[in-house]
Amino acid sequence: QVQLVESGGGLVQPGGSLRLSCAASGSSFSIYIMGWFRQAPGKQRELVATITPGGNTNYVDSVKGRFTISRDNAKNTVYLQMNSLKPEDTAVYYCNARHPRLPRTSDSWGQGTQVTVSS
Repeated sequence: QVQLVESGGGLVQPGGSLRLSCAASGSSFSIYIMGWFRQAPGKQRELVATITPGGNTNYVDSVKGRFTISRDNAKNTVYLQMNSLKPEDTAVYYCNARHPRLPRTSDSWGQGTQVTVSS
């Protein structure tokens, strides 16, 4: 397993940008499928974006064209660049690491970072 620590959350005005970072410790970061999830108050946690070891990305429809997930395997870090932020993007954002050959119950999660979009 890997240990994950998120950073980069905060308060931003609508239309603004933030970049979240997730630093991973442990072995074999490059083989993990990395993802960002978010959970708004009173709502279920939802998948925002994923990136495979080969760099293939996938996004929930509501963030397509605004968010970009990327990874730097040399730095054991995954990023989420968030542009044109909207109030409905307000949530706690969680980093996730999934080993491609282990069940989802083995996933690693970060502690979460708060993103608040408000004027």
